[in-house]
Amino acid sequence: MTMPQNGRIGEIIESSTTQFIAATYELLAAPPFGALVRATTRDQALAVYGLVFDIHTGSREPGGRAIVRGRTYSGRDLYDDQIYREHPDLGEVLQTEFTALTVGYSLDGRLLQRLPPQPPPVHYSVYPCEPPELAQFGEQLDFLRTVLLASGVPSDELLAASVRAIALARRDGPAYLVRVGRELARLLKEDYDRLTALLHRIRP
Repeated sequence: MTMPQNGRIGEIIESSTTQFIAATYELLAAPPFGALVRATTRDQALAVYGLVFDIHTGSREPGGRAIVRGRTYSGRDLYDDQIYREHPDLGEVLQTEFTALTVGYSLDGRLLQRLPPQPPPVHYSVYPCEPPELAQFGEQLDFLRTVLLASGVPSDELLAASVRAIALARRDGPAYLVRVGRELARLLKEDYDRLTALLHRIRP
């Protein structure tokens, strides 16, 4: 796996064996739901991969909440992007965070779709995975079981979103979806209703 050092989107603010939370450097600039991201670690040969399943924007202050900004003191109404243009300070008082489910790691260039020996440290960098890296990660299908069995995660929606993104990044996209469908049929052979719903969701 190539690991470019540009394009950093944020840094980890909380980390565990099974997931990590990162704060973005730019407000409202989290990767989309289902995106594959890569976190660095103290070992330069080790990188941890996660699928984004929760995105949150709120006050930087613990226990704080955003306040209404859509009406000025003069009574002028502001809408949507106008609010951010009129209040450039929002980038200082609000923070966007995203949580990623750990689905694998690479060590010395070898990709393994299982839990890493150590989670990525707090304050280490997080990068988006570009299409070639995403396509390469999707070559293995062990991550499907990890997502299906994850607790506290919208597993089926997350799996479908990630599979669609991987298929879009691959030259053999339609054939890849068929391959994933066959693996899901094997994993969910005793849960026909869930399988049917998932197969419907992974369609582009």
